[in-house]
Amino acid sequence: MYQNRKLKSLLKSLVTLLLAGAVVIGARCPVSAAEIPAVPTVSAQSAILVNADDGSALWQKNAQQKRPMASTTKIMTALLTLEAAACEDRTVEITADMLRVEGSSMGLQVGDRISLKGLAAGMLSTSGNDAAMAAAYALAGGPVPFAKKMNQRAQELGMVHTHFVTPSGLDDEEHYSTAEDMAKLACAAMKNEDFAAITARKTVKVTFAQPAATRAYTNHNKLLAQYQGCIGVKTGFTKKAGRCLVSCAQRSGVRLIAVTLNAPDDWKDHQTMLDYGFSQLQSVPLDDSAYTANLPVVGSSVISVQVKGTAGGALVIPKGAKLVRSVELPHFLYAPLDKTQPVGQVVYRLNGREVGHTVLTAGPAVVQQASKRSFGQILLDFFQSVFQ
Repeated sequence: MYQNRKLKSLLKSLVTLLLAGAVVIGARCPVSAAEIPAVPTVSAQSAILVNADDGSALWQKNAQQKRPMASTTKIMTALLTLEAAACEDRTVEITADMLRVEGSSMGLQVGDRISLKGLAAGMLSTSGNDAAMAAAYALAGGPVPFAKKMNQRAQELGMVHTHFVTPSGLDDEEHYSTAEDMAKLACAAMKNEDFAAITARKTVKVTFAQPAATRAYTNHNKLLAQYQGCIGVKTGFTKKAGRCLVSCAQRSGVRLIAVTLNAPDDWKDHQTMLDYGFSQLQSVPLDDSAYTANLPVVGSSVISVQVKGTAGGALVIPKGAKLVRSVELPHFLYAPLDKTQPVGQVVYRLNGREVGHTVLTAGPAVVQQASKRSFGQILLDFFQSVFQ
């Protein structure tokens, strides 16, 4: 009976190693219809809800329709400013040209000296048009050349239906975007750590070099206080554009981006959209750290080596979706092998498409050594070691 148990165990290992059998995980969990929010109904003329991890749309309404986007424009301006600051967060001296702009302001005065990060904070909190104009002059010499930088970055992000003219978002016939494009921009911006940190704060403190003072600015985004898990992004309004809002919220490993353009009831719209999104997605951790297997080794006095699994990140997938997990390993390994050397992987697929993987690594290091054993003898020695 002992030998039979060993044989069954060996056969099970061989099926795992050689056939790389598939295992279905993420089984469906019953959810009552009352718990699932209805498909969103919103006041916005254009809207979209996306999975921030991969930008895939969960719901949309006129999302490719070109519209003015008001101060949500400052998402791009602040992103470019923070990227420049990451290289050199230099101090900017405010000039009269930088203040020749109407609308919302962070209260800059001629002669003030403030860092690039400080300007970005003023844009993303109190929506300072003066801060946006100051950044345009500091980084490009003025709003026209800065708009070229904005449009170039828009093309890099795939914002093919967007054209920037002003750094602040004031109305212009040639200044427009779409809900879909603004979602692409927000997804990129929220991957910038400095941007994400500023836009998540209800109050931002900015230190000036001249005058030597620290000022506090209140974030205009009410969702930071009204919606659980909200971590950004930016409000906007002009008479022509109407109320515009880009938001980001995160719960249980799921991160969403919502965009509305010309939305009379934007706060409610976003809560409705975000609720719907969280009802549709789940985060699944990829953790194969408990996985172990033994593989025969060629070219060494060591008969076999242990293979170990690792923990990966997490996947955001539709609730109830079924991931297929496959172990992919060679039949044997060649010496020498370094400790933790990658030797295979565990692949996760959704609807036949690979969506993630974890790495399988060698355990102890294996030194190469001349061997006259045939491959058949190596396998025989391996099997005999298992039965001992």
